[in-house]
Amino acid sequence: MGEGGESITHDEIRHAVRDLCSRFPGEYWRELDRRAGYPEEFVGALTNAGWLAALIPTEYGGAGLQLPEACLILEEINHSGASSAACHAQMYVMGTLLRHGSEEQKRRHLPAIASGEVRLQAFGVTEPDAGLDTAAIRTRARRQGDSYRITGNKIWISRAQQSDL
Repeated sequence: MGEGGESITHDEIRHAVRDLCSRFPGEYWRELDRRAGYPEEFVGALTNAGWLAALIPTEYGGAGLQLPEACLILEEINHSGASSAACHAQMYVMGTLLRHGSEEQKRRHLPAIASGEVRLQAFGVTEPDAGLDTAAIRTRARRQGDSYRITGNKIWISRAQQSDL
């Protein structure tokens, strides 16, 4: 990625991500499939290169890129034959923290996420009567004074085993 605030072009993103992905050939992915494993080395390489912190603003240690650049990163991962399913949440789940978190929460968590010290990959969508139909989700957050009360049921929290938060 561009150093010291330099911008990076879409072609540079594509080439850099493609180069990183080339270090993880088909056999790497087939072996993970055989043992139902998680691609720790691949996710670590993406994190170390800064790609999973693409959407985190620079003041919190991220790249400060925008959504089109994040889409390019995931597109190139998938185009290479790798799996963005293993890492896409790291890029997008923290958007909730960016939009709704307090400044203290952002300063505490975003630099750790950007550096790879902390992974934030878990997200809960699936409900007993809705499955993945997000329009049918019944979980609700209702304001109660200075806080919220969340009611609902989730039957699966995706990537919980790979998430620190």
